[in-house]
Amino acid sequence: QVQLVESGGGLVQAGGSLRLSCAASGRTLSSYAMGWFRQAPGKEREFVAAVSWNGGRTYYGDSVKGRFTISRDNAKNTAYLQMNSLKPEDTAVYYCNAAEGRLWSGPGGYWGQGTQVTVSS
Repeated sequence: QVQLVESGGGLVQAGGSLRLSCAASGRTLSSYAMGWFRQAPGKEREFVAAVSWNGGRTYYGDSVKGRFTISRDNAKNTAYLQMNSLKPEDTAVYYCNAAEGRLWSGPGGYWGQGTQVTVSS
């Protein structure tokens, strides 16, 4: 099993940037495709971005394309989400997800505890 811990959330003004990290333990991260999801109050969990096992393929939700970048460093067992040009509607709890396999085909069974991102207008 793999355990995931997110960090890097916080309060930022609209137009600002944040970088989220997802640190994995228990198993090497290179065994998993990684994804980020978010959930705002009263809304369903939303797909944000995903990356294949070696970083070669990335996938983005329409609402974040061109603003967010997902990456990973398997040597550090960590995945990242660089968020630029943040908007108030990006406010949510952001969750890291690990899915077994090399390519992303949807969320796997491993989730982090979430990190809060709040964007003020």
